[in-house]
Amino acid sequence: MNHITTSQTIGPFSHEAWQWAADATAAGTLQTSCATITISGTIYDGDGVPLNDAQIEAWQPAAAGAEASQALPGFRRVASGEQGEFCLQLSQCATPAEGAPASYITVFARGLVKHQFSAVFLEDDGGLARSAILQQVPAERRATLIARKSAPGVYHWDIWMQSDKETAFFDYV
Repeated sequence: MNHITTSQTIGPFSHEAWQWAADATAAGTLQTSCATITISGTIYDGDGVPLNDAQIEAWQPAAAGAEASQALPGFRRVASGEQGEFCLQLSQCATPAEGAPASYITVFARGLVKHQFSAVFLEDDGGLARSAILQQVPAERRATLIARKSAPGVYHWDIWMQSDKETAFFDYV
Protein backbone atom coordinates (compact mmCIF):
# COMPACT_ATOMS: atom_id res chain seq x y z
CA MET A 1 0.00 0.00 0.00
CA ASN A 2 1.35 3.43 -0.92
CA HIS A 3 1.12 6.14 1.67
CA ILE A 4 1.93 9.79 1.09
CA THR A 5 4.74 10.85 3.38
CA THR A 6 6.46 14.09 4.20
CA SER A 7 9.17 13.03 1.75
CA GLN A 8 7.07 13.54 -1.38
CA THR A 9 8.31 16.11 -3.88
CA ILE A 10 6.37 19.35 -4.20
CA GLY A 11 4.98 18.30 -7.56
CA PRO A 12 4.37 20.46 -10.60
CA PHE A 13 1.64 22.65 -9.10
CA SER A 14 3.24 24.31 -6.09
CA HIS A 15 3.08 27.81 -7.62
CA GLU A 16 -0.70 27.58 -7.79
CA ALA A 17 -1.29 25.65 -4.55
CA TRP A 18 0.91 27.89 -2.42
CA GLN A 19 -0.01 31.20 -4.02
CA TRP A 20 -2.00 32.32 -0.96
CA ALA A 21 1.18 32.64 1.13
CA ALA A 22 3.09 34.36 -1.68
CA ASP A 23 0.24 36.86 -2.04
CA ALA A 24 0.12 37.44 1.73
CA THR A 25 3.85 38.17 1.86
CA ALA A 26 4.38 39.92 -1.49
CA ALA A 27 6.82 42.79 -1.81
CA GLY A 28 4.96 46.06 -1.52
CA THR A 29 2.52 44.71 1.07
CA LEU A 30 5.04 44.68 3.92
CA GLN A 31 4.04 46.77 6.92
CA THR A 32 6.84 46.92 9.45
CA SER A 33 8.14 49.25 12.11
CA CYS A 34 11.73 48.40 11.05
CA ALA A 35 13.82 49.40 8.09
CA THR A 36 13.71 46.95 5.19
CA ILE A 37 16.32 45.30 3.01
CA THR A 38 16.00 43.46 -0.28
CA ILE A 39 17.80 40.22 -1.06
CA SER A 40 17.50 39.05 -4.64
CA GLY A 41 19.20 36.42 -6.72
CA THR A 42 18.73 33.34 -8.85
CA ILE A 43 18.21 29.71 -7.87
CA TYR A 44 20.15 27.18 -9.99
CA ASP A 45 20.25 23.42 -10.37
CA GLY A 46 23.56 21.53 -10.44
CA ASP A 47 24.05 22.16 -14.16
CA GLY A 48 23.68 25.93 -13.77
CA VAL A 49 20.16 25.96 -15.20
CA PRO A 50 17.84 28.44 -13.43
CA LEU A 51 14.93 26.76 -11.63
CA ASN A 52 11.69 28.39 -12.71
CA ASP A 53 9.46 26.44 -10.32
CA ALA A 54 11.13 26.72 -6.93
CA GLN A 55 9.57 28.12 -3.77
CA ILE A 56 11.76 30.02 -1.31
CA GLU A 57 10.62 30.72 2.22
CA ALA A 58 12.27 33.21 4.54
CA TRP A 59 11.75 33.12 8.30
CA GLN A 60 12.69 36.00 10.58
CA PRO A 61 11.49 35.21 14.10
CA ALA A 62 12.96 38.45 15.48
CA ALA A 63 10.87 40.50 13.02
CA ALA A 64 7.51 39.07 14.08
CA GLY A 65 6.85 41.86 16.60
CA ALA A 66 7.70 44.59 14.08
CA GLU A 67 5.34 42.98 11.57
CA ALA A 68 2.44 42.31 13.93
CA SER A 69 -0.09 43.73 11.47
CA GLN A 70 1.01 41.30 8.72
CA ALA A 71 -1.01 38.16 7.97
CA LEU A 72 2.16 36.07 8.48
CA PRO A 73 4.57 38.13 10.63
CA GLY A 74 8.25 37.34 10.05
CA PHE A 75 7.52 35.01 7.11
CA ARG A 76 7.92 35.35 3.33
CA ARG A 77 7.23 32.90 0.51
CA VAL A 78 8.25 33.70 -3.04
CA ALA A 79 8.15 31.65 -6.20
CA SER A 80 11.11 31.80 -8.54
CA GLY A 81 10.48 33.50 -11.86
CA GLU A 82 10.93 32.18 -15.39
CA GLN A 83 14.70 32.76 -15.21
CA GLY A 84 15.00 31.42 -11.65
CA GLU A 85 15.00 34.90 -10.15
CA PHE A 86 13.65 35.64 -6.69
CA CYS A 87 13.38 38.70 -4.47
CA LEU A 88 12.83 38.88 -0.72
CA GLN A 89 11.86 42.10 1.05
CA LEU A 90 12.80 41.66 4.71
CA SER A 91 12.50 43.66 7.89
CA GLN A 92 15.82 44.62 9.38
CA CYS A 93 15.29 45.58 12.97
CA ALA A 94 17.42 48.43 14.26
CA THR A 95 19.60 46.21 16.44
CA PRO A 96 19.98 42.79 14.80
CA ALA A 97 22.24 40.44 16.71
CA GLU A 98 25.76 40.37 15.29
CA GLY A 99 26.45 37.15 13.43
CA ALA A 100 22.79 36.21 13.20
CA PRO A 101 21.37 35.38 9.78
CA ALA A 102 19.33 38.03 8.01
CA SER A 103 16.84 35.19 7.50
CA TYR A 104 16.46 31.45 7.80
CA ILE A 105 15.68 29.95 4.39
CA THR A 106 13.72 26.90 3.24
CA VAL A 107 13.87 25.81 -0.41
CA PHE A 108 11.29 23.66 -2.16
CA ALA A 109 11.99 22.65 -5.76
CA ARG A 110 11.32 19.99 -8.35
CA GLY A 111 13.29 16.84 -7.79
CA LEU A 112 13.83 17.48 -4.10
CA VAL A 113 12.54 14.65 -1.99
CA LYS A 114 12.84 16.86 1.10
CA HIS A 115 12.96 20.61 1.33
CA GLN A 116 16.33 22.13 2.14
CA PHE A 117 17.19 24.45 5.02
CA SER A 118 19.73 27.23 4.80
CA ALA A 119 20.34 30.75 6.07
CA VAL A 120 21.47 33.99 4.50
CA PHE A 121 23.84 36.45 6.13
CA LEU A 122 24.73 40.01 5.11
CA GLU A 123 28.33 40.69 4.12
CA ASP A 124 28.44 43.96 6.07
CA ASP A 125 27.55 42.27 9.39
CA GLY A 126 30.54 42.88 11.65
CA GLY A 127 29.83 39.71 13.63
CA LEU A 128 30.18 37.14 10.84
CA ALA A 129 33.49 35.81 12.20
CA ARG A 130 31.76 35.09 15.54
CA SER A 131 28.56 33.61 14.11
CA ALA A 132 27.73 30.33 15.86
CA ILE A 133 25.90 29.14 12.74
CA LEU A 134 28.64 30.04 10.26
CA GLN A 135 31.26 28.37 12.47
CA GLN A 136 29.45 25.07 11.85
CA VAL A 137 30.04 25.42 8.10
CA PRO A 138 33.45 24.55 6.61
CA ALA A 139 35.36 27.80 6.00
CA GLU A 140 35.54 27.22 2.24
CA ARG A 141 31.72 26.98 2.02
CA ARG A 142 30.70 29.94 4.21
CA ALA A 143 30.64 32.35 1.27
CA THR A 144 27.67 30.40 -0.15
CA LEU A 145 25.57 31.81 2.70
CA ILE A 146 26.58 35.46 2.41
CA ALA A 147 24.58 38.03 0.44
CA ARG A 148 26.76 40.69 -1.21
CA LYS A 149 25.76 44.33 -0.88
CA SER A 150 25.05 45.99 -4.24
CA ALA A 151 23.50 49.25 -2.99
CA PRO A 152 22.28 50.62 0.35
CA GLY A 153 19.72 48.11 1.66
CA VAL A 154 20.08 45.90 -1.43
CA TYR A 155 21.88 42.54 -1.49
CA HIS A 156 22.51 39.78 -4.03
CA TRP A 157 22.55 36.07 -3.11
CA ASP A 158 22.29 33.10 -5.46
CA ILE A 159 21.16 29.65 -4.37
CA TRP A 160 22.84 26.63 -5.98
CA MET A 161 21.16 23.28 -5.35
CA GLN A 162 24.21 21.19 -6.37
CA SER A 163 27.68 21.48 -7.93
CA ASP A 164 30.92 22.85 -6.56
CA LYS A 165 29.00 26.12 -5.97
CA GLU A 166 26.31 24.38 -3.88
CA THR A 167 24.80 26.53 -1.17
CA ALA A 168 25.42 25.14 2.32
CA PHE A 169 22.29 23.41 3.57
CA PHE A 170 21.60 22.27 7.13
CA ASP A 171 20.18 19.16 8.70
CA TYR A 172 18.05 19.63 11.80
CA VAL A 173 17.84 16.71 14.16
